[in-house]
Amino acid sequence: MCCYIDGMLLDSHLVPETAAKPRSFVGLMAVYESNYLRLLRLIPEIARLDGCFRSRVAGDCDLHVEILERCRYTVTLSLTYHFETDDGLLIDPDMTVRAYLDGRLAEVMAIGTTQRHVTLRKLVKEHGRELSRRWRRNMVLNKWLDYLSEQGHLVLER
Repeated sequence: MCCYIDGMLLDSHLVPETAAKPRSFVGLMAVYESNYLRLLRLIPEIARLDGCFRSRVAGDCDLHVEILERCRYTVTLSLTYHFETDDGLLIDPDMTVRAYLDGRLAEVMAIGTTQRHVTLRKLVKEHGRELSRRWRRNMVLNKWLDYLSEQGHLVLER
């Protein structure tokens, strides 16, 4: 069951793996679409924001978002947590995401190879070459965006 609020489709009840055959091109496009909707819920003003932002909620790490590149139809951003360790700052999961504003799709362009966050580590491990790698990376983004939303993160203007 999905519903609409203020004209925006809320798909938190949809499971992307069931929308189309997993690891297929059609399935991957369904994940990209789902990622976009989740990203828009997290960053409602993604089409016009620029710079660096931080979302803080009780009981979770600070979410850091940096707009890396803005083009006419795309926005590329960094989405990560920052951890203080004995060795200094650790940035994890170090995810670069491109949102296609005209196509209403979002895909992971790059993700760090080692995740410190247990939930993300488990998601990366579960999900094994080009189509499979994209599927895995984007399922991680999909689930993480859902998690961030559940935690209450919301990125607005500074």
